[in-house]
Amino acid sequence: MADSIDLHPYSERAALDRLLLLISTFVQHPGIGDRDPLNPDSTIAAALEPVQTAMQTVAKAQGIQLPHYSVPTLRKDLVTLRRYGILSQRRYRSGYYLGTGGLTKAELRLALNALASLAKHQGDPQARRAQGQLTRRLRGLDLELDGNLFYPVREHLNRAIVATDPDEMMRCGANQDTLFHQLETLESAICQGQAIELVQALNPYGSQDYATLSVYPLQLIYHDVAWYLLTEKVEDGHLAIYRMNRLKNYCKVLSFESRGGDRQRQSLVFAHRLLETGWGLFLGNPVEQKAELAGELVFTIVKVRFYSPVSRFIIEGNYRHPHQKISLGAINPDTDEPDYVNYQIKLPGRSLQEFQFWLCRYMQQVEVLAPDSLAQQHADAAQALVDRYAQR
Repeated sequence: MADSIDLHPYSERAALDRLLLLISTFVQHPGIGDRDPLNPDSTIAAALEPVQTAMQTVAKAQGIQLPHYSVPTLRKDLVTLRRYGILSQRRYRSGYYLGTGGLTKAELRLALNALASLAKHQGDPQARRAQGQLTRRLRGLDLELDGNLFYPVREHLNRAIVATDPDEMMRCGANQDTLFHQLETLESAICQGQAIELVQALNPYGSQDYATLSVYPLQLIYHDVAWYLLTEKVEDGHLAIYRMNRLKNYCKVLSFESRGGDRQRQSLVFAHRLLETGWGLFLGNPVEQKAELAGELVFTIVKVRFYSPVSRFIIEGNYRHPHQKISLGAINPDTDEPDYVNYQIKLPGRSLQEFQFWLCRYMQQVEVLAPDSLAQQHADAAQALVDRYAQR
């Protein structure tokens, strides 16, 4: 007598198509099947309805004719996915997803830490929304890891000093008319290389008048206490950085043809070359910027002397600037530390003002040795401070 054949429940082509398309749906739509958090009586049947719809969309994209399968049939498929470890045994009340995507659990924890810090301290509104969704979606995995998935092992404490989240502004009743309201249009223009029109509403370093800007947006940058927009001007290719809260709630895509990612990346490389060789965010005027990128600009050699106890912190900063040189003065036998530390760096003229701003934080523990013009500016600033206190 012949042995009976043990047919697999997915030996039929239609059943296998259904299972693979269900997996594909979870891959392409992580978090689908999220039960309504506002409705405690939300059922698994209601949660699987969007899964049914998404499966049809995925099947159509693959050119597969997929019948409309019932929720009980899909529930059997979920049992199969759990049996083979494709889904975990726990409940997916906040939507289905497979594993941790392209990350290991340790890498996912690291990414979540970065996202949480970006949302909390840098005030990124999109990061805040994504963090909220992921916190709900990954709640089950967090329980598996004894609540350690979201533990803030790493956190970046630099905090934005201006409002950045339109939703938060609305809740607080303190709406600000800034470019943060246009992030979706702005980011799309960055990715596609589209020219846009912006309005500068506030320029603390110069004229307070409104100015219309036609630029290619290149990148959103967080620096120190605020978000900035790195741009390339349409008319002359001048690279410049603007603070986001000083740009109005206005972002118009111009009718110019999109220039694509390659051209965007090339301009981005040039901009970061300027950031690397300079000090701070000012990228210079068009004439000196063009000369600097062509290698024709003469840099200024700056020499500064730091005294104890600040000198200890200067010695620590081995990577403060790629072109710096640090040398130690004579060792004091009483303290076993150098009496001073010499700091030398080559900077373009555009960066000298911002470099001086950095020096001012060290007060009487710093002395500018060269160039004479910078030393005089530093001395004048110190004298102005003395005069101000003398008038009290």
